[in-house]
Amino acid sequence: MKIFMTGGTGFVGRHLCKHLLQEGHEIVVLTRSIKAHGESVGGVRFLEGDPTSVGPWQEVVGDCEVSINLAGESIFSRWSKEKKERIVQSRILTTRNLVRALEHRKGEDAILISTSAVGYYGPRGDEEVDEECGKGTDFLADVAAQWEAEALRAEDLGARVVIARFGVVLGRDGGALAKMLPAFRWYVGSPLGSGNQWFPWIHVKDLARIYSFFISNGKIRGPFNCTAPGPVTNRQFCLTLAQALGRSVLLPSVPGFIIKMILGEFGSVLLTGQKAIPRRLQVLGFKFLFPGLKEALEDLVT
Repeated sequence: MKIFMTGGTGFVGRHLCKHLLQEGHEIVVLTRSIKAHGESVGGVRFLEGDPTSVGPWQEVVGDCEVSINLAGESIFSRWSKEKKERIVQSRILTTRNLVRALEHRKGEDAILISTSAVGYYGPRGDEEVDEECGKGTDFLADVAAQWEAEALRAEDLGARVVIARFGVVLGRDGGALAKMLPAFRWYVGSPLGSGNQWFPWIHVKDLARIYSFFISNGKIRGPFNCTAPGPVTNRQFCLTLAQALGRSVLLPSVPGFIIKMILGEFGSVLLTGQKAIPRRLQVLGFKFLFPGLKEALEDLVT
């Protein structure tokens, strides 16, 4: 199939492109600067354009059977008013423009797989959450709900829309794990706050395979938790990572008030979490390569 992708140069996008190319798909990746990549690398064709603005790039979407939406401002920093606005607008405008581009291919052959996050559910304590649970009430929950609503507008055009609610994506060359590894290798990694907050995660290889599952199964639509079936707490994650590295966790937990003092509102996100379960994937028979954290981390750090 021909696949159009926003956010294809990021951590998840790079892995997804590699996986989909191996399966024989053709991929066009939208990028703000084609100079950084050239017109084609490793079988991926790059197209210059800003997904938050209308432009000629939208005409190319009509030539592709599948659109994958990964673009969005990173949430991993202290949130100012301007930062929060960028987080919202980068997601809403990109998705809105991508859906408008799908007007060129009305019908069931149009597939949109749009990113969201398990932050949709908001802080839930020890409650187990699946796709039947309602949205939360905090900032990230509101962002996710708006993001998903924009994507679902493509259904009015006859497109099959799938919402991929990400957990924390683990890979050796990017994302949260790459940021954590140096500290744990130097024996200075430790849990955050109480360490009892849930840490929904997924191996990047399984995430890429889930996208293939979405594409190939024509009956799949709606929201899916893209998380491993074995969620852990923040403390369990830290201990398992240290074990995989042959290290020990020597330092006490980082106090929550310090995290909030440094990171403000975003600090509260790190101190809460969701015990998210990939219920719909399990019901449909998706088989995870890395259902448990121990084997996932051993694959990534050893």
